[in-house]
Amino acid sequence: MSAIPVADDVLGPDVAVLSLETVSERLGHSANKVRQLLRDGQLLAVRRDGALYVPADFLAGSAPVKGLAGLLTVLHDAGFSRTEMLRWLYTEDESLPGVTPINALRTNHGTEVKRRAQAMAF
Repeated sequence: MSAIPVADDVLGPDVAVLSLETVSERLGHSANKVRQLLRDGQLLAVRRDGALYVPADFLAGSAPVKGLAGLLTVLHDAGFSRTEMLRWLYTEDESLPGVTPINALRTNHGTEVKRRAQAMAF
């Protein structure tokens, strides 16, 4: 089994994070399944105090935010590291509904967020 890739913790102190155990409970998956989602690039994790955490913004109820996995794939294909992806998702952009890409994605503006991510690849 390969190691779980981790982004540097570039999140502000006001950004809520969830332990992998909490993510597992909220998604209704085993801890191993959550680790596989992280390895597959469908979620991102940061390490704080030796433990892995996922930003709470990445979950909507009992599922990952709609479009997040596809967006992470687009950013990966554009050459972004996991840390760069995380930083981009939380960078304020007043021209986006929701102000940050992750908030825009959470408010059903995924097409616009994905379009911007694709444009950055060129």
